[in-house]
Amino acid sequence: MSTTPINRTNLHPKGLVPLEHTDIEIEMYETAHINYDNVHIEYNPPVASLYEDALVHESGSAIVSSGALSTSSGAKTGRSPKDKRIVDEPGSTNDIWWGPVNLKMSEEVWLINRERAIDYLNTRKRIYVFDGFAGWDPKYRIKVRVVCARAYHCLFMRNMLIRPTADELKHYGKPDFTIYNAGAFPANRFTTGMTSSTSVAINFKEHEMVILGTEYAGEMKKGIFSVMFYLGPIKHNILTLHSSANIGENGDVTLFFGLSGTGKTTLSADPKRSLIGDDEHCWTDKGVFNIEGGCYAKCIGLSAEKEPDIFNAVRFGTVLENVVFDTETRAVDFDDTTLTENTRAAYPIEYIPNAKIPCFADSHPQNIILLTCDARGVLPPVSKLTTAQVMYHFISGYTSKMAGTEEGVTEPEATFSACFGQPFLTLHPTRYAEMLAKKMEEHKANAWLINTGWVGKGQIHGGQRCPLKYTRAILNAIHNGELAKVEYEEFEVFGLPVPKTCPGVPDDILNPGTSWEGPGAFSEEVGKLAELFQKNFEKYADAASPEIKAAGPK
Repeated sequence: MSTTPINRTNLHPKGLVPLEHTDIEIEMYETAHINYDNVHIEYNPPVASLYEDALVHESGSAIVSSGALSTSSGAKTGRSPKDKRIVDEPGSTNDIWWGPVNLKMSEEVWLINRERAIDYLNTRKRIYVFDGFAGWDPKYRIKVRVVCARAYHCLFMRNMLIRPTADELKHYGKPDFTIYNAGAFPANRFTTGMTSSTSVAINFKEHEMVILGTEYAGEMKKGIFSVMFYLGPIKHNILTLHSSANIGENGDVTLFFGLSGTGKTTLSADPKRSLIGDDEHCWTDKGVFNIEGGCYAKCIGLSAEKEPDIFNAVRFGTVLENVVFDTETRAVDFDDTTLTENTRAAYPIEYIPNAKIPCFADSHPQNIILLTCDARGVLPPVSKLTTAQVMYHFISGYTSKMAGTEEGVTEPEATFSACFGQPFLTLHPTRYAEMLAKKMEEHKANAWLINTGWVGKGQIHGGQRCPLKYTRAILNAIHNGELAKVEYEEFEVFGLPVPKTCPGVPDDILNPGTSWEGPGAFSEEVGKLAELFQKNFEKYADAASPEIKAAGPK
């Protein structure tokens, strides 16, 4: 395009200089009607530039003493699962697991919300567009575009997605999925189907996601995870999993499943093994790959002694969410919960010293670890699972909410989350469980249920949590193959095979039935937990096979 002035007059001797528009400006106009004459578009900006914009334009932003960028997500400091919607359209409606996890949104309401988001983005002086990838395996990765109004959001997704090389960006082409994040602008509560001013909606037909009414960046990360939970099985016949994964020197892969507080992050960080990823993976016909390019770690109570890798990752380029810092020294107080207990750090995975880059393994998992923190103290520290038991406990996704953690909680509360990631599932849990069992049998993987919770007695009975050194010893025995060779006995009610011995672990804690003081109290607690499992599984029973249902507690 010519830059020679045109339309010169005596009144306006300088005339007009035709503006040259970039490819991304033209593409954003064609796909979303972003007005490039009024809105400046920052395309895949560098980290330093995003720091500058956040500091200048976003209240609550600061550089802390470690060099990380401290940010504020506003009123929302966590996900809004009740406001998650999936567009009900012919191409996906028969596969989606409709219900409390996936609420329906009509295509008409989707268009209203999308237009509302675009209108908001068009009112900004600048917006950010970041193009990255989800999935380290080139065969299965998807191109994800993030369109947002905050530098914090752009830097967050720059860390969480896989960052393209200059050559990959040059030949990027059109994205497979686009996020429009207008989180500072509310949804219209009076629009049909809206229950609040927050809306997080996914449209598989349009390959888009729209966010209104929440500035919590985790919605973008978990939104793409939900997309992969759909695309993996439906489009590629690969299994998407909410797990961490590591790999040994001999190429043996272990998957770790577990809800908050079970030790998933701690146990998968093993100095003898390389970290493939800490949260989101896919199991293919070739092996396992990490979906993400970064980690999103909880910061509450973080210290160099407890979690040195995560602590040292909090440096330049890292996004800190909703933390409190000293105004003079800028040192972060990771124990301060003034803003929220859900303080977070988002950083590139290469900030972890023993991360395996690229984050995929061309070998299949040999061990599947289901982690639970049983505060009742009735589940064994470790048990070896049959295929049917794996499916049952994978679908159940059990752990405990400890007594005393919330007002009115006087005894442990059972928490169940299907496939250890229920809020992110798009298909029925049994579909993922069946795929997991098939892959385990095909590749002869062993499966284990490890209780990192209480042993000897339950929490309210004065028991103690299983020492980390014993859990580490159990994992070592699993990885070196010793635990698969020992003699087993059956654990009552749950029918779990329990080892009689394990190197580095006292024999008397391996079977709770013999380690508890007072058999009456133990039997009562086992019965209570069994009833909770049975009641929870009722919601999945109609889609579960007789073998799966029979694998639960009796």
